[in-house]
Amino acid sequence: MDIQTKREREKAVVSAMIALYCRRRHRTRRGLCPACAELEAYARLRSDKCPFMESKTFCSNCRVHCYKPEMRERIREVMRFSGPRMLLLHPVMAVRHGIETLKERKQGGNRK
Repeated sequence: MDIQTKREREKAVVSAMIALYCRRRHRTRRGLCPACAELEAYARLRSDKCPFMESKTFCSNCRVHCYKPEMRERIREVMRFSGPRMLLLHPVMAVRHGIETLKERKQGGNRK
């Protein structure tokens, strides 16, 4: 898989997770609330600028955490909430994400 495809797939997963979180937690009906829109834009920007995209699958498998502490905590909250629910709402995306994460961890990944 080429780097651009990996980058776009990572952005799609994080966008779906943020959208799910915002719909359920902030009761939005269309689009994202301003706080979640800011988080999504930030996460997508971090993915676009990632120098390790070739050797990592997802940010959680990276040895360098480039998110600001506040944003990192916000994205963790989103992922803790959305992760289990993704299996029901986006099963293909969730299973693919899980398989890629397990492969990376098994290979030693890019973590410290």
